[in-house]
Amino acid sequence: MREERPPEQEKSVYKQLHEASHVGIFFVVSIFVGLAIGYGLDIWLNTLPVFTIIFLIIGIIAGFRELLRVARKLEKQAKE
Repeated sequence: MREERPPEQEKSVYKQLHEASHVGIFFVVSIFVGLAIGYGLDIWLNTLPVFTIIFLIIGIIAGFRELLRVARKLEKQAKE
């Protein structure tokens, strides 16, 4: 039998699932955007692979930054 939850708690579960999926999508997209920008600059300036590596690292940092931001937000909500 399924356990019934109060509506507030169920909304909280859906909100947490939304945040978790948001982080995963943002992480992947930020890496690919950084890679694409770097590769485009390298092709345009004929400097392979300098900008590809730089912007890939920037994309990875942006993904981890978002991950930490959401983790801090969820931790703050859990304390309340």
